Amino acid sequence: MMEIKDIEKLAKLARIELSEAEKQAYLKDMSAILNYVDQIKEIVGTTSEEKKAGDLRNVTRLDESQDQDQDKARAIIAEFPRQERNYLKVKKILEN
Repeated sequence: MMEIKDIEKLAKLARIELSEAEKQAYLKDMSAILNYVDQIKEIVGTTSEEKKAGDLRNVTRLDESQDQDQDKARAIIAEFPRQERNYLKVKKILEN
């Protein structure tokens, strides 16, 4: 739980002056934010197991042919009005 002294310390670090009303407002806002973060931590803690550094292994996919995707690409290229090899030709929009 945050206190006024924590807000004063943050204000000093930020080199700003706060009135008592501003300190109270910031205290209220910061407490609400921290409560929300605690709620998120509780939800995350109950919905997934804790991950530790190094748990993730082999995140790359195998380098293999994607024939289905190539067939789809060829069909799209065939329907395009202007094409050259495997590229779709479009109107030039940038000048040199």
